[in-house]
Amino acid sequence: MAAPASSKTILIASLAVLAVLALALAPRLMHMGPGENPEAAAAAAIGGPFTLVDSSGDTVTDEDFLGRYTLIYFGYAFCPDVCPTSLSAMAAALDMLPPEQAEKVVPIFITVDPERDTPDVLGGYVEMFHPRMVGLTGSEAQVTEAAQAYRVYYAKVEQEDGPYLMDHSSIVYFMGPDGKLRAHFSHNTDPDRMAEVMAEHL
Repeated sequence: MAAPASSKTILIASLAVLAVLALALAPRLMHMGPGENPEAAAAAAIGGPFTLVDSSGDTVTDEDFLGRYTLIYFGYAFCPDVCPTSLSAMAAALDMLPPEQAEKVVPIFITVDPERDTPDVLGGYVEMFHPRMVGLTGSEAQVTEAAQAYRVYYAKVEQEDGPYLMDHSSIVYFMGPDGKLRAHFSHNTDPDRMAEVMAEHL
């Protein structure tokens, strides 16, 4: 089987997402009025409505998480290295927080590979990383809508001698109880740094 997507490929994809986000924000920032906050404009560009399915097969929407902080990552269960690294970092960061703070945060893994990541597959997968991690999947259209809301890049990569892979950006989003972006973490962000930033908001 061909070698899995390298960290360099993931970094390029993540930088591409950030570039797209910058382009999306540019018109808004250029026409901001006096006193408007550019950080608020950036936060408003990430996140939005979605309808997905959890590991029990129940329908879940973004409104189900309002009132709680969320730590969100998009990837896929068959990912050979990048996703396990990022999810492990998320779990480690949560475990570094005092229990009363950690309980305020819901870790969420949203697949970009709904063809293979059924509710049963995701349920078993996320349990390996954190007991409270929520795995979400859905139809192709539902996953596309969620990915677009978070400016996530992903694409199927066919292999000549093995199962297909998924190229995707690797960014962890820390969302507030109001569903607005509080912070984001690039691939390979240390768990202690992630925990430090979350603690500042919690």
